[in-house]
Amino acid sequence: MPSDDPSVPIVCTECETETRVPLSDVEGALTRHNDGKHDGEDVAEVDPALKDQLADLVADDLGLFDETA
Repeated sequence: MPSDDPSVPIVCTECETETRVPLSDVEGALTRHNDGKHDGEDVAEVDPALKDQLADLVADDLGLFDETA
């Protein structure tokens, strides 16, 4: 049965891997990977390009890009 939960790209530059996981499992997937492969060090992360896009959308929504006189 298909899920309505969007998938999020997870990248690990050290392992040279990329995968997609359901949004609801991002935290768990990152923790499992980093604990199992990198002794808990935060190496794998949400794709930086996606994080930048989300940050821009939030900043725009909050009006942070609006110029004030």
